[in-house]
Amino acid sequence: MNNRPPLFLFSGDLIADRRYEYAQDFAERGDLAAAADLYAQAAERAPGFASAWYALGDVRERLGDNATAIEAFVQARTADPDDRMGAGVRLARLGAAPAEGAMSAAYVRSVFDQYAPDFDRALIKGLAYRGPELLCEAVATVCQQRQRDVAFRKALDLGCGTGLAGELFGPKVESLEGVDLSPAMVALAEARSCYAAVHVGEMLEHVRTRDDASYDLVIAADALVYLGDLEPLFRDLARVIEPGGLFAFSVEAHDGDGVVLGEKLRYAHARPYVERTLAACGFLPLHVEPNSTRQEGGRAVPGLIVVAVRE
Repeated sequence: MNNRPPLFLFSGDLIADRRYEYAQDFAERGDLAAAADLYAQAAERAPGFASAWYALGDVRERLGDNATAIEAFVQARTADPDDRMGAGVRLARLGAAPAEGAMSAAYVRSVFDQYAPDFDRALIKGLAYRGPELLCEAVATVCQQRQRDVAFRKALDLGCGTGLAGELFGPKVESLEGVDLSPAMVALAEARSCYAAVHVGEMLEHVRTRDDASYDLVIAADALVYLGDLEPLFRDLARVIEPGGLFAFSVEAHDGDGVVLGEKLRYAHARPYVERTLAACGFLPLHVEPNSTRQEGGRAVPGLIVVAVRE
């Protein structure tokens, strides 16, 4: 996920839309001052033009004018209360809003609906993504240590995306379910035919609809980077995972403690925070491995591969 708005929302005013287009041309050519002027004109003419406000905030931040960037992002979020543009995370990055809860479900959904057709190619070839493989290896290692087969009765794939993890885990599970916010992603996951069912929905809301001890395995490959506070999800997972069941997931990590919102607009969770939260929610970490599921700019993004057991 990058800093560009995930979608364009028309203003309903042809002149405002045209000024937005001119501003885009200037921004692409590197003339940010001219772009800012035209974005401001478009927003002034159509005050509910969320895309213009968001783009104005973006170029003002790039120009180093954080105060007016914040003003523009606030206007973008006001114009689009669902925050499909992602103004909330930009405000959090600028220190003008709490990082917790800054990322709206509508923003995540709109980004992945837009990226779905090229998602696998961009992730695997462009970012050398290997999250599902690392999780599968970690689960196999834990099963070997616990002298049990790598075989499960029923599993849930959180933030399943296009089904990359499902393809690897499917043969090891009698019944595999998936859930993802993006309808476009879910359609691609269903086409892989490795899931018994795939649901459109937010992870925590979906988990809260499941019965107690429903699963003996839950996986989340590169999905928790879009959650700040992990405790609510972990607590409900402790209810739906049977005692002795496994929870395997990846997170991006940082060297401090707690949770930070990175410049790429994904959350990073420190190892002490992850281990502490797991323990508080009834899980025992069995495997916590510093590793990277992806690269950006030719560099490995720090992360953790975790497998915990429900006590």
